Amino acid sequence: MQLVLLTALGVGGATVFGTVLGFLFKNISHKFSDIVLSFAAGVMLAAAVMGLVLPALDYGGKFGLLYAVTGIFAGALCVNLFDRLVPHLHRLSGTDNEDHPETTAKRNKVLLFVAAIAIHNLPEGIAAGVGFGSGNTAEALTVAGGIALQNIPEGMVIIGPMLAAGIRPRRTFLTAAATGLVEVIGTLLGYFAVSLSAAILPFALAFAGGTMLYVISDEMIPETHAHGAQRGATYALLAGFCLMLLFDVLLG
Repeated sequence: MQLVLLTALGVGGATVFGTVLGFLFKNISHKFSDIVLSFAAGVMLAAAVMGLVLPALDYGGKFGLLYAVTGIFAGALCVNLFDRLVPHLHRLSGTDNEDHPETTAKRNKVLLFVAAIAIHNLPEGIAAGVGFGSGNTAEALTVAGGIALQNIPEGMVIIGPMLAAGIRPRRTFLTAAATGLVEVIGTLLGYFAVSLSAAILPFALAFAGGTMLYVISDEMIPETHAHGAQRGATYALLAGFCLMLLFDVLLG
């Protein structure tokens, strides 16, 4: 339990770390941001497949494939529901409006963007927590590490739009850090849900993998290919994926 709590704090703390970097580097280029985020997408892709989907097949026994397929689609549909409940992140980033005069509407738009990130962080946190239910600490830490790595650039990109909207630095930091707290809560929820009922473990693992795969495909890859750095983003994704393969072989 202590390791789970520390991991939850680490996953949420990665957002806070990214927030600090966002203050230090307020004018990060799209190209750099896309490459970093794409590398994180590669890490998350490997973590989702090797740390969640494949274990779901193993723990599901003769019904492993059924658990995996239904869990993946259920997880994807869950995040898709979140997308319908809140405006899409790409339309709310506010990056196109940073040079315009400060208005109340703009501030509300940026805060809605932050709220959307916070909501999306919940299933990611659950994915980190569910991994510990398998009993394989190495795989669970791999999944959590992939999510934490993705949280760093996510925390970075929040800062610029909020400051440009006229929100005070202290409130900007606290608001951005709060999005990381959502992942801490999600991690603990995922862990306790699986701990209470080991029977749901195969489905829960695949469900968590589905949420990650959806976020990668629907959010991260389109975002990293939208600003002219497609080739660099592609190789960054491959590098992140291969790095996790290397860790899996060395630590497996």
